This record gives sequence, C-alpha cells and structure tokens, in this order.
Amino acid sequence: QATCRDHQSPTSDRRPPSSGLPDTMPRLLPSLRPFLQALPEVEAPDRKIIYRERLLWTGVVMLIFLVCCNLPLYGVPVNKSPDPFYWMRVMLASNRGTLMELGIAPIVTSGITMQVLSGWGIITVQQSKDDRGLFSGAQKFFGIVLCFVQAFLYVVCGTYGPVSELGFALAFIIGLQLAVAGCVVIILDELMQKGYGLGSGISLFIATNSCENIIWKAFSPTTINTGKGTEFEGAIIALFHLVITRSDKVRALQEAFYRSNLPNISNLLSTILVFTIVIYFQGWRVDLQVKYMKYRGQQASYPIKLFYTSNMPIILQTALVSNLYFFSQFFHNRAPNNIFVRLFGVWKDEGGQSTPVNGLAYYISPPHTFGEIIGDPIHSIIYIVFVLTACALFSKTWIEVSGSSPRDVAKQLRDQQMVMKGHRDVAMITVLNRYIPTAAAFGGMCIGALTVMADFLGAIGSGTGILLAVTIIYQYYEMFLKEQQGLGDTYQFTE
Repeated sequence: QATCRDHQSPTSDRRPPSSGLPDTMPRLLPSLRPFLQALPEVEAPDRKIIYRERLLWTGVVMLIFLVCCNLPLYGVPVNKSPDPFYWMRVMLASNRGTLMELGIAPIVTSGITMQVLSGWGIITVQQSKDDRGLFSGAQKFFGIVLCFVQAFLYVVCGTYGPVSELGFALAFIIGLQLAVAGCVVIILDELMQKGYGLGSGISLFIATNSCENIIWKAFSPTTINTGKGTEFEGAIIALFHLVITRSDKVRALQEAFYRSNLPNISNLLSTILVFTIVIYFQGWRVDLQVKYMKYRGQQASYPIKLFYTSNMPIILQTALVSNLYFFSQFFHNRAPNNIFVRLFGVWKDEGGQSTPVNGLAYYISPPHTFGEIIGDPIHSIIYIVFVLTACALFSKTWIEVSGSSPRDVAKQLRDQQMVMKGHRDVAMITVLNRYIPTAAAFGGMCIGALTVMADFLGAIGSGTGILLAVTIIYQYYEMFLKEQQGLGDTYQFTE
C-alpha cells in the first residue's frame, strides 16, 4: 500500500504558480534585487529543526501576536464611535486600537496580488531556486511598502481623529507604530515559513484571533448592565451565575440558553456543531493512483480533497464583501440621502457597530436570528445564493491563478516523473480535469453553505471566522500526524 502527503492548501504554498505562458515579457523581478538585499531577512536553519523546537517557536510567535493584539497604540484617544472595519477584523486577524490594527492585511494583499500577477503572466517566474527566492523577496518588499502605505492612510483618513487635532508629530508616531507592527508580522510569518515553526504565520494568526474570540465569549468575566441587572458576558460563566442567583431555575436556564443581548449557550453549542461538521467534511477526498516511471512497482495516491482550495473561497468572498461595506459606509456617511448611495447601502449605528438596514449591503449581509430569516425571507434567499455562487466562482478562479489547476498539477507530476496508473501520460490532464474543477467548485459551495449555516445558527463570532479557524486547526492536526509518522517528502512510496 502506498501513501503520500495530502495536497497542500493554496494559502500555505508560497511558491509562484506556473503561468503556462512563453517567457516573452520583460523580467521584472531581477530589477528589484538591489532593494531586496537591503530588507531584513530570517536566515534559513542550517540543520533540521526537531518537532519540539518547532512547537516552541510556534508558541513564541503566537505569544508575540497575542501581546500585540492587546497592546494599545500610544497616543490614540479612546474611540467609542462605530468601527468602520468591523467586518474585516476576523479575516485579517486585527484588533481595533492596538498594534495589530492592520493585522495581516499587508501580507495577505501582497501575497494574493503577486499570485494573481504571476498566474496571469504579468510577471514571469521560472521554477529555479533563484527565481523562487526573488518571488518571495518581492512579495515581502511589497508587503513592507503596504505596511507604511496602509498605516499612514489610516491616520490621514481620520481613523483616530482629525490630523489637525492630533498634531503632525503624534500622527506620525501613530502611523510609525502601525507600520513597524506590520513589519513585525511579516518577519514572524517568514520565521514560520523558513521552517522554524509549524505552518505559516498567516494561518496561525487567523486561527489564534478566531479562537481567542470564541474562548473570550464563552468564559469572559466582564460584567455588563443589560437593564435587567448585571450579567456576565461569557456564556458559560453566565450560565452558572444565573442558575445560582435566580430562584426560578427553569427561567434562569432559558435565559442562559437564549438571551439575545449577549453570547448564550445555544450560540456555543452551535459553534461546536459547526466545528464537528467541518472536521467531518475535511476527510472527504478522492485518491488518484499514480506511479513512478523510473522504479517499477512503486506507486502512490494523489489525494484531491472536497475542500480542494481550502478556506481561500471564503477569504476572497469576505474580502469582497468587506470592501463593499467599507465604500458603502464611506459614501453613506457623506451623502446619506443620495438615491444611488442608498441603493448601495443604508447604515444604522446599533450597539457600537454600524449595521446595514437596506440596499445592496443589507441583502448580502447574513441574518443573525431565525426571527430575521422568517421576517424577511427574500433577504435570506439572496444572501444564500450570493454566498454559494461567489464561493464557487472564487474557488474555480483561484485554482487557475495559484498553480493548482489540472494543467499545473499535471506539470508537477511530470516533473517528478510520475504518471497516472492505468492511463497514458497524455491522458493525465484529462483525468485531472474530471476531478479538480468539480472539487474546486463544489467544495467552494460547501464552504459557503457551512458559513451560511453557522450564521443562521448564531454561532459565536461569525461563519467566516469559524470556517477559517476550523480549517486551519485541522491543517495543524494533519501536520502533527505527519510529524509523528515521520513523513518528510512530498510522496512516500512502498513496494
């Protein structure tokens, strides 16, 4: 019996995709070489890092990230106005008013842009070691530039108040803090990518941020006056508090399970249910039998998972919606009575957050309770159709620009002198075309459907945040199993 490592997620593979185009365009990457030599760089390890040491480094990186998430920016006044970037926080692992205000936005934007440019052939990248190094260096250079651009745009656009009130010196200090913190995130991600830690920094930061949110809302000791008395924010602590302090135990249990103003036990159980379902679907895959042409009798299986593009469809869908929300809020705040602006979205401040109540932004936002679903079924139907369609399209598009299309996989297998068992070499791409596009589109729809289900059930956080957390945690679980089994190569063959 033969085994092989699972197909890697496009989000964790930073190698440039093969564009499949002739190398006729000017080579842009070598022109960046003088700039890349001046960038800070993490040296690659000169020895194999043992698993325990990698686990230790992963814990250190996670601790630094958590400290930055809770360390407030110097000189920023307390801002109680609605958060205009609330919808982007989960995906970008950012925290308002702290050093992690930018989160992973610069490095994600840089990575996706470079992948798209390479996939479309705008920049040509060979598969040599030198070109791969240039590609990674250019991605880091672009990410650092974005750190400074986004940091000072935040300040100039008045996120922390008018620059005239802050003063030039304080505004510069705030922007510099954000930019340097963004550069630290890039260095930490490079540390993970170089093999010192497990997985990538981006995945670790997203999972950490999502899990921190879930754990906080389950066990938060913060007390809030809801008008019916003081209650604990954490769902589990509130359960014990209500049962102990209330004389009517049945009424106390009902409130603990179904209170609408704060996290409740039903939300927590819904979160656990979604976790379980996603983990179950992670095991769905089709194994294609491949064999090594040089050594007769050696064969392996190439797995094509149902979630072929992993969590990339929901990341791209969330990025699209987040940008639409941002521009809709921007125009609504400046021209709330304009008919075209109102068609784009009408917003209302509720509970410290801006919520869409009409327009396009409203119809692509998730209903949060079954009462909202029943009260406005058209909104629910449009939201479901939008999420499923967007995730399927983004998934199919991503395989073309990320180097995981049937053509790219066939080339990778040929480069390793492998062929499909029972098929000629020329028929390899035909066999892959039968499975990969279907897995990408259907898997993207399944990711979207699970997100919708999580939103409808009222899971803690958001459907997107839970999906990202579960898929990333499952990837870490697979890494742990492979480390235990000692699988170091891409394919492991047995006679």
